Amino acid sequence: MQTVTLNNGIEMPILGYGVYQIPPEQTEQAVADALTAGYRLLDTAAAYGNEEAVGRAIKNSGIPREELFVTTKLWVQDAPAQDNTRRALETSLTKLGLDHVDLYLMHQPYGDVYGQWRAMETANREGLAKAIGVANFFPDRLLDLILNNQIVPAVNQIETHPFFQRTADQALMREHGVQHQSWGGFAEGKNDLFTHPVLTEIGKAHGKSAAQVVLRWLIQRDIVTIPKSVSPDRMAQNFDVFDFALTDRQMTQIAGLDTGTTLFFDHHDPEMVAWLSKRRLDS
Repeated sequence: MQTVTLNNGIEMPILGYGVYQIPPEQTEQAVADALTAGYRLLDTAAAYGNEEAVGRAIKNSGIPREELFVTTKLWVQDAPAQDNTRRALETSLTKLGLDHVDLYLMHQPYGDVYGQWRAMETANREGLAKAIGVANFFPDRLLDLILNNQIVPAVNQIETHPFFQRTADQALMREHGVQHQSWGGFAEGKNDLFTHPVLTEIGKAHGKSAAQVVLRWLIQRDIVTIPKSVSPDRMAQNFDVFDFALTDRQMTQIAGLDTGTTLFFDHHDPEMVAWLSKRRLDS
């Protein structure tokens, strides 16, 4: 497995397994299958409602804790944000059955971001979160957080796929030592990604699928990716992307697919900001 080195020296696998939108009753088996396939980076979140199932799969796997890289995420907290952030992390750790996570991300750039971040900085210093970072932060919000706090986020997990490539975002992250991580790498199949002629033609040249081409493209851009599947065969296929390399011409062809806009939702849309900011988890 290829790894990236975060800004605090921690090694993070460049390819992992995400459990977004997997129902809790399916998550334990899915994670068990992913671990069997070789994945060691697991990505969940309090908002996904499946942390307990991820924890059971980890416990039952028998894999030494030090071989795993576990990420979970903090949802928007009510005031006092610092106290509630600490309680949220402790709740996630309890559900996961772990004494620390390798990466704790602020899931959305809303609410008392500074209060939440200060609590995350404390958790990082205490070893409850080996690294801390953010998700869904656009360049302006990310730079504001960097300039006005002590710890620079180790990771920013943002929508990134062939149709929304985030090259300017990545340039800013590289400048400040923040690791780019993709969510939605397959764009959930939008724009016919899995049968797209550019991607399938490139795949034919390597004996690979369009999905494998996308993962390879992300890896060659030094972007951590966390594809999701509940199929063991597809998990294995997604993992099989380290035995080929895209040419410069092929990378340029894929660059030409960028539309420069989200395929899901806009974090600058006032209605979306209001909905995400007001949403609260049941526990």
